[in-house]
Amino acid sequence: MSGMASDHNNSSQEGYIPHYLQKEDPFASKLSREADIIAGFYLTIIGILSTLGNGYVIFMSSKRKKKLRPAEIMTVNLAVCDLGISVVGKPFSIISFFSHRWMFGWIGCRWYGWAGFFFGCGSLITMTAVSLDRYLKICHLSYGTWLKRHHAFICLAIIWAYATFWATVPFAGVGSYAPEPFGTSCTLDWWLAQASVAGQAFVLSILFFCLLFPTAVIVFSYVKIILKVKSSTKEVAHYDTRIQNSHILEMKLTKVAMLICAGFLLAWIPYAVVSVWSAFGRPDSVPIQFSVVPTLLAKSAAMYNPIIYQVIDCKFACCRSGGLKAKSSSRKSRTYTISAHRDSTAMDETQLE
Repeated sequence: MSGMASDHNNSSQEGYIPHYLQKEDPFASKLSREADIIAGFYLTIIGILSTLGNGYVIFMSSKRKKKLRPAEIMTVNLAVCDLGISVVGKPFSIISFFSHRWMFGWIGCRWYGWAGFFFGCGSLITMTAVSLDRYLKICHLSYGTWLKRHHAFICLAIIWAYATFWATVPFAGVGSYAPEPFGTSCTLDWWLAQASVAGQAFVLSILFFCLLFPTAVIVFSYVKIILKVKSSTKEVAHYDTRIQNSHILEMKLTKVAMLICAGFLLAWIPYAVVSVWSAFGRPDSVPIQFSVVPTLLAKSAAMYNPIIYQVIDCKFACCRSGGLKAKSSSRKSRTYTISAHRDSTAMDETQLE
């Protein structure tokens, strides 16, 4: 132990031994069997709803894949990430909760941790790209005239490369994946920050590039959008019906993006706070029974997006039938629905990009 302290004399906790090395079986559940069963049922419901919802979004988009606009392509990518979390990750944790222990050993633990981080990072970076798209579309109108489908696919390649890099970095020897303190799930080894300066650098890099920086971009984008909308509301009121309806459609897409980002961040921020406290706070200061709650909340994030799509679409349909039809003919009203295509090339570019 003294050797470890001398090797890591700058560490926050000299000689600290993480929870998964303190006991012979790090994968035994530290929760009661009843709590594990409840968590297993909860994740089963979340997994089914998420798989059906995101699968439906992908299926409906595939039927018109050649007509998808850049903003829609990003939405499909978000559904792919959420579906990946549900299909690849949740079965591991569901089986383990019902079995009252992690059933898949260290190899399965590292795979599960990688998959969860990969798809979670992909989701957040996709939402960051969507928020920038909305910001540029609302606050810099000339941006919409040059954005094409191939730009969206380039952006997707960057997103997947970014997520792959950060999810794979732990395998390069600068980090790791490890079991959660409650034993039936795995995640990034946040506890490395308690052992060495190198561990602290790894955790801080992950936090900055995979949470703080993307979140800052999202917040900046939507704050600027809100300020722009407030300043331009009176101007839009003086435009003709076409421009007003175009503005309504852009706001609809922006509301969807804002709600998706808010749902994701609300689900993940409690888990991030607990993880940061585990990494830099007093060792073992987070009660095991408490640490499982943010984990379960974060795992529910993939379920929200299809619900948001449906709620906004239904609300928009009601507003359209009650308001736009009263101001224009039924033909114009049909022209400006979210699924309209061809009456005007300019409108077509504005609607779904």
